[in-house]
Amino acid sequence: MGPGEARIQVVIADDHPVYREGIARSIRDRPEFSVAAECADGHEALAAIEAVKPDLALLDVRMPGRDGIDVLKQLRAGGQTGTRIVMLSAIHDGATVYESIAAGASGYLSKDSGREEICDALLAVVAGHTVLPADLHDGLAETIRHHGNARSPSLSEREREVLELTAQGLTARQVAEQLIIGTATVKTHLQHIYEKLGVADRAAAVAEAMRRGLLD
Repeated sequence: MGPGEARIQVVIADDHPVYREGIARSIRDRPEFSVAAECADGHEALAAIEAVKPDLALLDVRMPGRDGIDVLKQLRAGGQTGTRIVMLSAIHDGATVYESIAAGASGYLSKDSGREEICDALLAVVAGHTVLPADLHDGLAETIRHHGNARSPSLSEREREVLELTAQGLTARQVAEQLIIGTATVKTHLQHIYEKLGVADRAAAVAEAMRRGLLD
């Protein structure tokens, strides 16, 4: 970080104190971050995020009182879109990942992830990327297929292919390699998808496509 550059504020919510404190310590050790609050349940997390309006919130999916996905939905329903939300869980099933991303999460991390890996993922989210561990992609893709019975007449076949690969967590370059087209062409397709879905970025496009049942 440069001199005088503001740190990225993070709220951490997890009901296991030892794990929560370990994550908080790792984040504090990174010069890019500042821990704004540590919360033991969903109610505390919601109150802290609404009060502090941090850059990021790292939420355990399963917490007492109010789970992380419920907190996320409440924030989005209340117009709190400035805080990027990353879900953290030991649960790896595609349905939970799907629900999180569809609700507006910018990432989903496994509790098996290393502390540095989590910090690096948070930086990627701040940079505008959607973060999903590689071992969760298959489960998410399977759930997308189950939810993808309806097709959208407004999306071309190529746009649907780009959108599905994007939902699996592939970068524009990786999508280009998979489809044997140029990276610039992938980015053009993505821009057309954003315009048709009325969104501004990859995470929102995936969430909106899931909501509409456009992926197969």
